[in-house]
Amino acid sequence: MHNNVSVIGAGLAGCEAAWQLAERGINVTLYEMKPEKKTPAHHSDDFAELVCSNSLRSNELTNAAGLLKEELRRLGGLIVKCADENQVEAGGALAVDREAFAKAITEKIKNHPNIKIVYGEVTEIPQDGYVIIATGPLTSDALFDAIHKKVGGDFLHFFDAAAPIVTFESIDMDNAYFASRYDKGTPDYINCPLSKEEFDPFWQALTTAEEAEVHGFEDKLVFEGCMPIEVNARRGHDTLLFGILKPVGLPDPKTGKDPYAVLQLRKDNAQGSLYNLVGCQTHLKWGEQKRIFSMIPALKNAEYVRYGVMHRNTFLDSPRLLDHNFALRSDSRIRFAGQMTGVEGYVESNASGFLAGLATANQILGKKEPDFPQTTAIGALGHYISNETVVKFQPMNINFGILEPLGYKIRGKREKNMKISERALEIIDSLKGDI
Repeated sequence: MHNNVSVIGAGLAGCEAAWQLAERGINVTLYEMKPEKKTPAHHSDDFAELVCSNSLRSNELTNAAGLLKEELRRLGGLIVKCADENQVEAGGALAVDREAFAKAITEKIKNHPNIKIVYGEVTEIPQDGYVIIATGPLTSDALFDAIHKKVGGDFLHFFDAAAPIVTFESIDMDNAYFASRYDKGTPDYINCPLSKEEFDPFWQALTTAEEAEVHGFEDKLVFEGCMPIEVNARRGHDTLLFGILKPVGLPDPKTGKDPYAVLQLRKDNAQGSLYNLVGCQTHLKWGEQKRIFSMIPALKNAEYVRYGVMHRNTFLDSPRLLDHNFALRSDSRIRFAGQMTGVEGYVESNASGFLAGLATANQILGKKEPDFPQTTAIGALGHYISNETVVKFQPMNINFGILEPLGYKIRGKREKNMKISERALEIIDSLKGDI
C-alpha cells in the first residue's frame, strides 16, 4: 500500500479525516462532488457545510456532546478548532457562523501541502490504496450502488429534516423577547410566545397541512432527533407543549409569567441577521410553511431565507460491517465515516472522521491502531456502531448512556455526568502522547 489515502466526501467527517492524515505526513486525495453536483440539502460550494442546524450543541461537560467536543479539542481536531474560532452567542451551546465556519475549513484543507482536491462525483470505490468513504447520508446513487455491491446485504434508511430560517429584521419584536431557558447562559434566543387562543389554531393547521412528496415516507422511519414539527403535532395536542414549544422557564417580561407556548429562535450567523426556528424541521410545502408559521404573532411578517426541507438519510448496518475504528471488517483498507455509519449529528460525524483518519494513518505508519476505551465519548461511539449484539441498529447521538458507567453511585444527574466527563478527559490526556 502506497502512502496515499483517498478520502471521498468533504463534509465534516471527510475534512477531519483528511486533516488528521495530512498532519501526519500522509498524502491525501480528497474527492468532493460539489460544485459539479449537489444534493437537495446542499447550498454552498464550501466544504463542511452545516445543513440542518448551525448549532453543534452544548459546550458543557455535563452534556455528552460537550464532552465529545472537548475530547476532540484536546486531540487536535480541526473542526472543533474552526468552530471555536467562528462561534456566535448561543448561551451554553456551541453555535457558529455557518458561512465563516465552512470557509475557514475549506481554506485550511485547500492550503495543506499534503492534500490534493479532486472535484467531481466518485462512482466506484478505488481499487488501490487506503480509502475513507465519508459521503454522508445523501450518497449519490452510483456510489451507493458500488458500496452496496461491496458490503452486500441491506442498507437501512430514515428521513431527516431541516428547519426554516428567517431574517431578524422581519421578526416582530413587540411580540417576542430575548431570553435563555431557566436563565442559563446569556439571553441569546428570541422567544415567540403564544396564548392558548393562538396555539390551538396553529396546532390544528400543522396537523392538516399539505406536505411535499417524499417517496416511501412513513412516520416510523423518521429519526426522533429530527422529527418534523407536523409529525410531532399529529401525535397529540399537548405533544409540542411538552417538547419544542415548552414554555417553562421562559417568562414573558410583559406578564412575568410563563406563556402557554413558546417558539425559540436561534442565531444562524455572527451578525445576528438570520435566525433559525428551533425544532421546526419540517417537510411541509413552502407555501404551507409561510402560512402556518405566520400564525405565530412574532412571525406574522417573517421573511424566509430558507424553508424547511426533508431528505433521505442512508446508513450502514454498521454492527455487522464495521469495527470500532470504522474499518470494513471484510476489507480493512476501507473505512467509513460520518452519518452513513449510524453516528447521528455533526459532532459525532466529526468524531468518526477523526477516528477513521487516525486509524488509517497508524496503519500506514506501522503504529498500533488507536483503542479509545468506552469510558471516553469518542471510544463509546466507536463501540456503539460496532456492537454486534445490537439486533436492530438505529442512528445514535452521543449520550452518557453509551459510555461505561462509573461503577458507583452519585446523587444528582449533573454531578454524575461531570464525574464521567472528568474520568474521560483524564484518559484522553493520558493517551495524547501516543496519538
